[in-house]
Amino acid sequence: MKIYGDRRSGNCLKIKYLADLMGLTYEWVEVEVLSGQCREAEFLKLNAFGQVPVIELDDGRCLAQSNAILTFLARGSAYYPADGYEAAKVDEWLYWEQYSHEPYVAVSIFQMLFLGRAADEREGWRVTRAEAALDLMNDRLSGRDWLAGHRFTIADISLFAYTGRCHLGGFDLGKRPHVEAWLQRVAAVLRLDEAAYYPMSRA
Repeated sequence: MKIYGDRRSGNCLKIKYLADLMGLTYEWVEVEVLSGQCREAEFLKLNAFGQVPVIELDDGRCLAQSNAILTFLARGSAYYPADGYEAAKVDEWLYWEQYSHEPYVAVSIFQMLFLGRAADEREGWRVTRAEAALDLMNDRLSGRDWLAGHRFTIADISLFAYTGRCHLGGFDLGKRPHVEAWLQRVAAVLRLDEAAYYPMSRA
């Protein structure tokens, strides 16, 4: 399997985290998004959407969209429930992440990190929605370890990728202790070196 992605993208890192956790064999193919590489004709043959991540299976079939890839890879594993209702509860968080979290948290990170905007130059409406998403997560994680059900799932991986670096978009997790504790739990499951990942959200 090949994973096409940009390591600066949380959506791409989601796939790497799960693949590494499951011990999958893959080749990582770095795609430079900001230079327009994902809009080149060769890449568009893999994914007509012109986006990363994309996985290419050994038989040549391709799959795009980060949470669809997570679901595909995790199906049949401990990270995606076999029970239909429990799986749907994981899906709830995956859909919520793409609709109510990523467009606000991730885009704010992009604006500050790659466009060089100051925190007070962010779009106010986007910041408001991002803060609401982080508050909702903090409320959800009060008294529970994981987002969906009682065990670690791909819902946690999906939300971890951008939440863990949200400070780079001007957001403060200091007032959201349940999110901070959850980030450390997820990092431990993924066997990520906190010195290499988590503290960058607090730099």
